[in-house]
Amino acid sequence: MSLTPTVRRSWAPIGQTPVLEHRFNWKRASMAAALCYPPNPDDRRTPEVAFHVQYDSYNTETLIEVLDELRTFLAPQLVTLIWDGLPAHRSKAMTAFLATQADWLTVERLPAYAPDLNPVEALWSSVKGVELANLCPDTIDEAITCAQHGIDRVRATEHLPYSFLQHTGLSL
Repeated sequence: MSLTPTVRRSWAPIGQTPVLEHRFNWKRASMAAALCYPPNPDDRRTPEVAFHVQYDSYNTETLIEVLDELRTFLAPQLVTLIWDGLPAHRSKAMTAFLATQADWLTVERLPAYAPDLNPVEALWSSVKGVELANLCPDTIDEAITCAQHGIDRVRATEHLPYSFLQHTGLSL
């Protein structure tokens, strides 16, 4: 996420083209999310959404911290993590860390480039299409707050996380 707006269609009075004004500031923040589904499809628990923000970019060390927070968030449940091909997910340090977490964490990797198989990509699409659409914040913290509102919107419903999973064609 950055301070440059995610441009989406907008309504305006006839003859008045909408204009987005922003500061051309390239400050960035990275977001990580996990959609946490109950292991049994008949389980009536609402899926959880874990969310983390990092100023600038993630690296192996910060992702290990995120996984430690995820473990605390989901304890004592066993977790199967479906991960995309981010280089920090495949580093030697991450591989060594994951080997020490086998008591609670199983990692399945997505093919090299398969955003259509990743339900978290649908989550980001939803947040970018609603809360971040045409947003021209003055600070990165304002953009993070809007993204948090989007995550809260998804958390407040049971059907959106399941629709993200259904969109991928994957099942529990």
